[in-house]
Amino acid sequence: MVLAVLLSTVSCEKLIETDFPNNQLATELVFEDEQTAEAALAGLYSGLWNNSVISGTADGAGLALGTYTDDITCVSTTGSNGIVDVYNNQLLATNTSASSIWNNAYQQIYMANSIIEGVEKSKSLSLQVKDRITGEALFIRCLQYFYLYQIYGEVPYTDTTDYVYNTTLARMPMNEFLTKLETDLSEAVNLMPSTYRNAERIYANRSVGYVLLAKLKMNLGKWQESEVLCQTILQTSGFTFQSDLSKVFLKSSPHIIWQLKPKNNNDPTKEAGVYNFVSAPGAFILNPDLINSFAANDLRRQHYFTAVSFGSQVNYKQTKYKITTATNTTEYSVVYRLEDVCLMLAESLVKQNKISEAVPFINRTRQRAGLAALTTSLSQVQAMNEIKDERRKEFFIEHGSRFLDLKRWGQLGLLKPVKPNWQIFHQYWPLPQKEMLLNANLKPQNDGY
Repeated sequence: MVLAVLLSTVSCEKLIETDFPNNQLATELVFEDEQTAEAALAGLYSGLWNNSVISGTADGAGLALGTYTDDITCVSTTGSNGIVDVYNNQLLATNTSASSIWNNAYQQIYMANSIIEGVEKSKSLSLQVKDRITGEALFIRCLQYFYLYQIYGEVPYTDTTDYVYNTTLARMPMNEFLTKLETDLSEAVNLMPSTYRNAERIYANRSVGYVLLAKLKMNLGKWQESEVLCQTILQTSGFTFQSDLSKVFLKSSPHIIWQLKPKNNNDPTKEAGVYNFVSAPGAFILNPDLINSFAANDLRRQHYFTAVSFGSQVNYKQTKYKITTATNTTEYSVVYRLEDVCLMLAESLVKQNKISEAVPFINRTRQRAGLAALTTSLSQVQAMNEIKDERRKEFFIEHGSRFLDLKRWGQLGLLKPVKPNWQIFHQYWPLPQKEMLLNANLKPQNDGY
């Protein structure tokens, strides 16, 4: 469903989805009762699990951007104008995968705006509840916008459910957009509590907001500010670096900052279903270039992926998520974890030429993987190269990390040897053709498309 159609269908009727079922309540009733207001917010979270840019599905950034870069090889020979073309870097404005990511993001944005507006108008919710619900909804909206601008470049920004306004939106200039995003995310952080409202860390709190805000600050080159945010997270009680590689993707691990709970109890994660295979590969295998980047003595070779023989071929599958049947009691889909914060902090420090302070944070993942510790005598260039190497090995298939990192470093061109069709304009995807036909204000299309 395209943005304009989605907004006209939903906002005219002023309905919002309230929970996993398709139950709907009139907005003015939802936000006069705390229980139903919480159910509306639960519906927003369920959308993150089911179909969103951080979902483990084929519409999520992990798969879409993983195939677009050099994390994942698509071995499917069927289908056109979808994920196969994403893998081949042959996107068209009609590509269904590109349209799905756009549409799902704007659906989440609409729902978040609906919740924020409803909470603001409520006369019965307490101020504490209002702040928390608004903060979480605002954070989720910011998360969608963060990915939209990374993938599509300049995109429309809206903080309202007004139908007429939304169907005529133009793309917001990048500087203005990033300023709004930074302001919104800072507000969300201030509104969310520092504690988790669920011990399983399945809902956003202030620490979760800090992670995304630090990522944004890094993209803006505000290295001292990202350093402070990362240090704040690492100093927060309740987080402990996981030294056992076999436990990194267990839902109970104290290094997890935020994760998505499966819709049904005992369901496997979506990532486990998408990436695993027994003999003949499914549609996706890990890119051989990624596998070859690991040293022979890197323990992540044992814990993060597995070789699978099929005839004379050997293919590799991810084993970060291992349970593929409805017997899962130990794995949720991890969105943010402490290793990310450690390497974000290291990068922020290196960018300020604080090499000796940065190296211990690079060494955390290296030493856990059985690799020798780096010395603090590294140059700035050497330290950055070590960070880049660690980030690739640690976060493959995780929510488009490779694409986001290469883009931040201005090094997407490194994909060319592995991705023969890669062109410089591929740093942005095309805006969906249907959107542009419905709203002429979205023109012009991104260069190259």
